[in-house]
Amino acid sequence: VNPRASFGKNAAAGGFISRSLSGAGYQVVTCQAANYQSLLEEVRAALTTPAHALVVVGGDGMVHLGVQIAGETGVALGIVPSGTGNDVARHLGIPLSIEGALEHLMRALEVPPRVIDQGLSHGPDGSVIPFVCVLSAGFDAIVNQRANRIRFPKGRHRYSVALVIELARLRPIEYQVVIDGTDFSGRYLLVAVANARSFGGGMKVTPDAELDDGLFDVLLVKPLSRLEFLRIYPRVFKGTHITDPRAIVAQGARVSLDARNIVAYADGEAMTPLPITAELKPLSLAVYA
Repeated sequence: VNPRASFGKNAAAGGFISRSLSGAGYQVVTCQAANYQSLLEEVRAALTTPAHALVVVGGDGMVHLGVQIAGETGVALGIVPSGTGNDVARHLGIPLSIEGALEHLMRALEVPPRVIDQGLSHGPDGSVIPFVCVLSAGFDAIVNQRANRIRFPKGRHRYSVALVIELARLRPIEYQVVIDGTDFSGRYLLVAVANARSFGGGMKVTPDAELDDGLFDVLLVKPLSRLEFLRIYPRVFKGTHITDPRAIVAQGARVSLDARNIVAYADGEAMTPLPITAELKPLSLAVYA
């Protein structure tokens, strides 16, 4: 449980979900900690006993933690979205209200879990970090970083505010990009390696992405002026930006990225500075959805 998800707006959600699952006859262990690393360790300790499910109550950051633990243990993941973006839940069709998500989870726990793809980010230090939504490595990552520092507004509009702030520094970045052996290197505003369709609370960066097709959808955006960027930006909420010839979508199961002074983000969480290699691990994550 992350009671601080969405700035604490749904702080009571964890207790509500725990009591509801207990009332339905499940034995529930609730994990909550002061920081991400402590929570990671607490959940690992709790899962030394076999479990029916690992249920995360929070935003995409909690899903990111859950994916990491699920990959280590093989336990199936349940999701109750209570964060800002909730993009994994959106793609999986999980209701965004706490009550709706609980009803959805209760039904899902009674049948075998769905199995979906996940990404593995290989860092230059040898680290391997799983992710399930979108790995950002460009202007999108810079906006994500800024959004994480904004305290107002509380909600997905933080991303729009962060975008306006960072727009003044908008500039193309020289990338080395290789997708399944094909070189896409060049100057781009952003590169997004997507397993799911959206990030930032419903921005459909890769509207045709599927969670179980064995391929990433990689969005590369060619240089745009600030005015051109502002014209195309509203279209991302419907996914129609990909019809613009300056937006390239390529598919592949292995993506190598490098650029100077860029930190990659995945599922809204800071990962590692480039270079990285993203590898798709097909049908490797069980989810109750």
